[in-house]
Amino acid sequence: MKVFTFSEARQRLAELLDTARREEVIIKRRGGDTFSVSYRKRPKSPFDVPGVQTNATTKDIVEAIRESRSRDAVRTDARRHGKRRA
Repeated sequence: MKVFTFSEARQRLAELLDTARREEVIIKRRGGDTFSVSYRKRPKSPFDVPGVQTNATTKDIVEAIRESRSRDAVRTDARRHGKRRA
């Protein structure tokens, strides 16, 4: 734990923040008040995922989606009429 006076904290804010990444920092004011500074990691979004390298073109992707949708439509239609597909 590192302790800074209020004046030191103002003058050396960048250093104080770097120190707070590693350990708790206390700032003391002249009147005796103390404040704790601690580093808080920014939460990551569940949608923040790395990209995937592929040779698929937009046309390939659209065709695959259309094909899967047409297969689903056939399956759904067969279930409605009590038929089974092989």
